[in-house]
Amino acid sequence: MTARSHVLSLSLQARSALVLFVKDIGQGLLVVSHNTLALLGFAVLAIGIVFASQADLRQDTESKVLGWLNARHEARVEASGDVLALMAEPDAISRATAVDPKQLTHQQAAVAQYLARRYRVAPEPVSRLVKEAWEVGQRARVDPTLILSIMAIESGFNPFAQSSVGAQGLMQVLTRVHDDKYEAFGGNLAAFDPITNLRVGVQVLKECIQRAGSIEEGLRRYVGAANLPDDTGYAARVLAEQDLLKMVVAGRNVSPNAPRPAREPSSAPQPSPPNGEQVAMVSHPTP
Repeated sequence: MTARSHVLSLSLQARSALVLFVKDIGQGLLVVSHNTLALLGFAVLAIGIVFASQADLRQDTESKVLGWLNARHEARVEASGDVLALMAEPDAISRATAVDPKQLTHQQAAVAQYLARRYRVAPEPVSRLVKEAWEVGQRARVDPTLILSIMAIESGFNPFAQSSVGAQGLMQVLTRVHDDKYEAFGGNLAAFDPITNLRVGVQVLKECIQRAGSIEEGLRRYVGAANLPDDTGYAARVLAEQDLLKMVVAGRNVSPNAPRPAREPSSAPQPSPPNGEQVAMVSHPTP
């Protein structure tokens, strides 16, 4: 055998050995990877079984992971400067006391627009109050224009109003006196929910009118002046405001800047309140 043939033979043998070595390494890695994946699968399965059997551990882990993800998301959003995105709450609209005036009847919409201009408040929340006044008034058999007039005089449609004696909300109900009426709505803090305050106020107003025997004397009781010489003109102001709303309901053009006309109290005799009846049932006379 020549030297050249010998070198060629050695080269082929080396190549074959190298190919065999690479194949062995590849097969070894494949076996190792299969075993590793199998072990990983078994580990995942074991962890899954543990989590499935221990609800508390699963919930705690899920809570921590979710908290971590939220924290990462908030950090990225905060770094971008979009603070509003951190406080986004798509369901917040469900808490809004508002309705489109187009959803009201013609009379209700006219009253809502008039009150919005007269008291410089947005028409949407006023529309919701007008709608509620009509519904509650029908159930309680109280004229909705009277309900709205009381809100106008008492609070000017400010749901967070509070008097010096503690009368609160749209209809200035004395919460501490009528706390039992707020129990059905979750407690005294519901006094600052406009709809709840309206409903409670109407119930108190109805009771005052029933006890007094007339609307005018009922208003005196409502304002806490049943046992006082006069109510400082409170009933007259409410009834005068109601007269304007009735004109709006009737389709008459009433200026939102119209003054509240003086109204003479009724000359008919009124029943006297029982002795010892609590004064200031609802609120105090508005100046």
